[in-house]
Amino acid sequence: MIDKNVLTKAVEEWLQKGDYYLVDVEMTADDRIVIEIDHADGVWIEDCADLSRHLQESLGDELGDYELEVGSAGIGQPFKVVQQYRNHIGKEVEVLAKNGQKSQGVLKEVSDDGSQFVIATKEKQQIEGKKRPQLVDVDKTFAIADVKYCKYLLAFK
Repeated sequence: MIDKNVLTKAVEEWLQKGDYYLVDVEMTADDRIVIEIDHADGVWIEDCADLSRHLQESLGDELGDYELEVGSAGIGQPFKVVQQYRNHIGKEVEVLAKNGQKSQGVLKEVSDDGSQFVIATKEKQQIEGKKRPQLVDVDKTFAIADVKYCKYLLAFK
């Protein structure tokens, strides 16, 4: 059985050759290893195949009978690491807070320490002197720890 730290170290060796970053390493009870990587410009199938070959060459027998799956973090899947938030600045996201409140807006910024982020939304608010509520730009700040998920919002227009 391979140690997750050994596996992660081997993945990180490969990641250093480009601007890739590790999203997740999962080892399941049914002897599967699932590795998710990402890149600001996306991940190509050739990248996944190259990482898989690197792991086979560097770990060899240590991988044993595990089924190895290398892929990119899926589009539309919840963000798992701060770098994913940073890569999606300026893009439409959906946020589900732990209190059940769902918000949509454009991801504006991520704090330097990666603990919170801000989205720009539009909300209806009653404006003095207006009969009907108006759409107003509102910035909402979320602590990453207080969010169930944040994900890129796919829009087909």
